[in-house]
Order: sequence, then structure tokens, then C-alpha cells
Amino acid sequence: MNKKVTLQDLGLKDYKDTWDYQELLFKNIVDTKVRNRREDSGLETPNHFLFVEHPHVYTLGKSGDINNLLVDENKLAEKGATFYKINRGGDITYHGPGQVVGYPILDLDNFFTDIHKYLRFLEEMVILTLADYGLKGQRSEGETGVWLDVGTPFARKICAMGVRASRWVTMHGFALNVNTDLGYFDMMIPCGIKDKAVTSLNVELGHRVVDMEDVKQKLLQHFSTLFEAELVKEGAGV
Repeated sequence: MNKKVTLQDLGLKDYKDTWDYQELLFKNIVDTKVRNRREDSGLETPNHFLFVEHPHVYTLGKSGDINNLLVDENKLAEKGATFYKINRGGDITYHGPGQVVGYPILDLDNFFTDIHKYLRFLEEMVILTLADYGLKGQRSEGETGVWLDVGTPFARKICAMGVRASRWVTMHGFALNVNTDLGYFDMMIPCGIKDKAVTSLNVELGHRVVDMEDVKQKLLQHFSTLFEAELVKEGAGV
């Protein structure tokens, strides 16, 4: 089993370009697994972890409801935002500047073949990172992602998650609101869940700007511990 994970930080990058790059990495892993099965070639399958920030964009998962996007294309254009229907699970989500987005593209045969455990580990990575900032992140039963004050009238979501997996290879991932402009969430029903607020590290820590690189390092530290992974840095060039 190969527990090395190649880390790339793509910086600010268009959603569709990043999606295409994810698909390329994903296909390479799947093709290697197929070849191993057919030819018993014993090739090592790679793992990847991409960090990225996206320009304003709304994405709708394959089981999502377009009615959860509350504005039309003209309004999106006014706000400088784009929209894509994509092949992950979950409903509608927003990505934008000030948000730490992570896409682990892993061969779970290198770690464990349990997609529910995989999602719980991603949630735990975020929960432990929030704890580093003195915040109590929580799971909300039946709702993927990480929340604050679950079970109270003040419940609010700080991290959305949605993944795709095929042949135990993952793609898509999580979006943690750090210094995000939360006004963009007003144009949708986040994750299709009505009457639930969203928040960010910036808001929860008294509206101070949070160091994005510090957040990423904390996430990686917890990821490597939970997955018993060895992180290998690679340049951002794609």
C-alpha cells in the first residue's frame, strides 16, 4: 500500500480547470488499478491532495435541486459568479475567495475501503483544526460536513463536503469557510438545508483576518495523522 500523498497548492484557479485536472488525476489512478487487475502488474497507485481557492462559483451535485439556487444567470453574472452541475454527491454549494478548498484524490485501497469512514475522517480533520482555534466543530446527524452549535437555534455550517468515489478512488472534497464573503450564500439554500445559517472562521474569531496558510498546515497535520499518510510537496504548476 502506498501511503504517500502528493500535495499541490494551486492558488486561485478556475473551478472548471481544477475539475478537469482532478478528472485527469482520478483517471490515472483508476487506469493503473485496471491495468494491475488485468495484467497483475503490481504498479503503485498514486494519491494526491489539492488545495485551491476558486473565483465565485456555485456547484450542484448529481442529487441536488436546481431550485436551491435562488437567482438566475443574469444575477450570477452581475455578481461575477459561475455555475456548474457536477458529479459529486450532495446538493448546492458555493466556492469563493477566502475559502480553503481541499480535493483529496486518493486510492482508498492504500488506506481503507470504507467511504463512510473516509467522510468521517475528513470531518474529523476539520473538527480538530477548528479545535486548534478554540472552536467546537460538530457533526449534524444526517448532514455531511462540519457545524457549530448543533441542536440549537444557532446551528451554523462552517465546512461543506461532497465527494465522488469509483473503484475506491475519491475526488472532490471539502470547502472550509475562513475569510469568506458570506453574502454569496444568500443567493442559495446551502446544501439544500433551509433555515440553517453559515459561518466562517473569520466571523467566529471576532472578524479578524485568519491566516489561510496556517489553516492549511493545521488541516494537513490532522489529515496525515488520521490517514497515517506521508505528505510529499509538489510545485503548483499544472
